[in-house]
Amino acid sequence: MDEAKMDENEWGYHGEGNKSLVVAHAQRCVVLRFLKFPPNRKKTSEETFQHLQNIVDFGKNVMKEFLGENYVHCGEVVRLPLDFVKQLCLKIQSERPGCVPCTNAQVLYLFFFPESRCDKDLDTLSGYALCLPNLARLQTYCFAEHRPILCVEIKPKCGFIPFSTDVTHEMKHKVCRYCMHQHLKVANGKWKQISKYCPLDLYSGNKQRMHFALKSLLQEAQNNLKIFKNGELIYGCRDSRSPSADWSELAHHLKPFFFPSNGLASGPHCTRAVIRELVRVITRVLLSGSDKGRLGALRLGPGSRGPLVCEASPFGRSLHRQGKPSLEHSGLPKGCLLYKTLQVQMLDLLDIEGLYPLYRRVERYLEEFPEERKTLQIDGPYDETFYQKLLDLSTEDDGTLAFALTKVQQYRVAMTAKDCSIMIALSPCLQDASPDQRPIVPSSRSRLAFSVSVLDLDLKPYESIPHQYVLDGKIVNYYSKTVRAKDAAMMSTRFKESEECTLVLHKV
Repeated sequence: MDEAKMDENEWGYHGEGNKSLVVAHAQRCVVLRFLKFPPNRKKTSEETFQHLQNIVDFGKNVMKEFLGENYVHCGEVVRLPLDFVKQLCLKIQSERPGCVPCTNAQVLYLFFFPESRCDKDLDTLSGYALCLPNLARLQTYCFAEHRPILCVEIKPKCGFIPFSTDVTHEMKHKVCRYCMHQHLKVANGKWKQISKYCPLDLYSGNKQRMHFALKSLLQEAQNNLKIFKNGELIYGCRDSRSPSADWSELAHHLKPFFFPSNGLASGPHCTRAVIRELVRVITRVLLSGSDKGRLGALRLGPGSRGPLVCEASPFGRSLHRQGKPSLEHSGLPKGCLLYKTLQVQMLDLLDIEGLYPLYRRVERYLEEFPEERKTLQIDGPYDETFYQKLLDLSTEDDGTLAFALTKVQQYRVAMTAKDCSIMIALSPCLQDASPDQRPIVPSSRSRLAFSVSVLDLDLKPYESIPHQYVLDGKIVNYYSKTVRAKDAAMMSTRFKESEECTLVLHKV
């Protein structure tokens, strides 16, 4: 096995605060990621190594080809001393869920999962982990450690409305998945209120809609936005049942980066100015980029898309109420990460409704020939052959296993792109810094060097497709029922109001 080995003497750790654990490495600043498994599904060391290597290969041979090498950082599989891993896991077990990282020099960051996944055990037996760069730092060049670093993590979610003719629920052709799912999540108690964020606004390319989307994320971050300052989480949903931090506190952290051009040092006007500047800078960064990758091979043009506006978006509804025409859909620059992410998402050509029967076709084949699972590349290898099969964009079912398998694999890749996170690292440039190839974005106070990276690019499990099919039905049915109930209530109210205003005329 071709993994990197790291000597025990290179590592050490110490706690910081009551929610973080900092692990120092002698040579570099990286993130260690350990696999987690349900208690009854342990893997051998060889299986764990292969699982991690598949993650690396998928990032390198598929997502890097689609999104571009500047955005995707695949990492490497490393082997750690077992005693060190066991001590480390004992140390952090009480700190889960989550670990607030720190970006001090020569520090290793631990990558953890949210509370919903704490029923799984960290792998402490294999000694294998995934070693990744710390994406909360600038990735594009060597950087002075004393400069402050801001990192914004955004999970944009699915940016299009299904265009497949296999969709049977008319509501899915009008309202995006994210906006519908919000109602079910609030009803189930996961969140306290519905977010005004709509992914279609962020993916629109229209700056006004993008600003609205980012402000909505800041108002109700949920699990879709986090902000780190020098590696420490300063804004975001720390608790799945609590609201976002106060904007004035966030503005205090952001002043070194976005001091208001009007000179105000405090107060609500200062807070609004700082937040507004943050939103403008993030929008500029999201629209930037020239790393083209190999997305041209997908050829998913505008004709492949459904409606460009989600009917549930508060931005669109506000324009409608004011009698204003809908804003022009500006479109995303083809070199920017949002555009390329959206193209990969649209590999979901058939929607889960059209995909599920094809999944069942593959399942029936595997039930009869289980030994063929490896040949079909269900669990890898994720190589050039796997990538090339993803480029077949045909939607005409010829009844073959090959067609079904290709659509299943495309759906898994699309779901990966729908659930990835975008990491935007920012740091003020020195005034006397010489111009070079560093990506720079202007702000009202200064220029900011930045880098953009993608996180959470594990291929979605084949076994999760039935769950997605059931969940899709729950989301649509609950939203349809909720919307119908609201419409009925509104109609009832209007009828009563009209009754109260009825003028009755009598013959004289």
